[in-house]
Amino acid sequence: MNTLIKLAGAGAFALAAAAAQSAPIVSLSALGETTTSVAGATTIDFNSGCGYATCSGDFQIVLGSASGLYAQPAGTNTEYLTVPNPISSGSATFTLDAESDYFGLYWGSIDAYNSISFYLDDSLISTYSGSDLVGQFANGNQVNFSSNRYINFDFGNAKFDTVKLTSTSFAFESDNHAFRNLATVPEPSTLLLVLGGLLSLAGVRLRKAQ
Repeated sequence: MNTLIKLAGAGAFALAAAAAQSAPIVSLSALGETTTSVAGATTIDFNSGCGYATCSGDFQIVLGSASGLYAQPAGTNTEYLTVPNPISSGSATFTLDAESDYFGLYWGSIDAYNSISFYLDDSLISTYSGSDLVGQFANGNQVNFSSNRYINFDFGNAKFDTVKLTSTSFAFESDNHAFRNLATVPEPSTLLLVLGGLLSLAGVRLRKAQ
C-alpha cells in the first residue's frame, strides 16, 4: 500500500516536472564540426533554398563573403543563411511543419549581438545570445573555430515549432540547421491514467486489508 502510494506520488511529481520543463539543454559539438551528429535529425543546408515550412523576415541565402555584410562560416564553402539582410538590424522567423524536440545549427563568426529564440504556439520558450553560448569567443572571429561552433539544443520531453534569429548588426551567419520531429513519449493524459490506476489499486488493497 505505502509502496503504491509512493509510486503514485513519484509519478505525479515527475508529471509536474515534465510539464514545467521548457528551456533546452545546450551543448557544443567538437571544434571543427559543421553538421549535426544527432540520429533522426533532418538537416537544412540551404543549397536548395530555405527548406523550412515557412520563412519570413530579414534574411538572405548567400555564398562567400561580402565585406561588412556577411562572412562565410569557417570550414564551409556552400550556401548559408545570413540575418539580417539587406538592412543592418533585424530578425528572421522559421517555422517547422511539426513539433520538434531537438535543434542544431552551425553558427558562424558568433557575435554577442546575435541571438536565437525558440517558440511553441507563438509563446516564447527561451532566448540565447552569442555570448550566452560561447562567452568571450562571441567576438565575430571569422576563422577561429572557437567562434564558429555547431550548437545543439535538446528539449527533452518539451518541444518547439518556431525558431527566430535576430541580430542588431551585420550579421548572424549560420548553416546546416537540423531538427528532429518530437519523439514518441507518453502524453500527459496517458500518465494521468497510469497514476489513477495506481491509486485505484492502492485503494482496493487497503479495503481488502481492512
